[in-house]
Amino acid sequence: MEEVYFSGFNNAMFDIVPTFIGIIFFVIITMIIISIVKGISQWQKNEQSPRLSVPALVKTKRAKVSRHNHMNGNDFHPHHTNTSYFVTFEFESGDRSELKVSGKEYGLLAEGDIGILTFQGTRYLGFERNLN
Repeated sequence: MEEVYFSGFNNAMFDIVPTFIGIIFFVIITMIIISIVKGISQWQKNEQSPRLSVPALVKTKRAKVSRHNHMNGNDFHPHHTNTSYFVTFEFESGDRSELKVSGKEYGLLAEGDIGILTFQGTRYLGFERNLN
């Protein structure tokens, strides 16, 4: 009797595992497609937005570091890091907007800087500091 049970169990596992792997594959592909669609949608929205140049204050700055680890045996080793830079600008109305900037721009901007921010949708185009 026991052999029949294990035989049936093994057959069930061989049926379940490919289905499970297929579901995981489907979920990963779906997430990639959603990410691509969101990126294209944001790009189109930015392209349709007007380019604006408005007075603004550099309110805050932040950096986001993403680490991707590589497994070597039982040890994790940093494999790759990626840093994204963000600056929050405050407008005369009191509204704020956080925009992604390059590392160079991030280094050139300081909290408290006042100037003219040029942007298009969520796309940072530049900041001209007032020297007064």
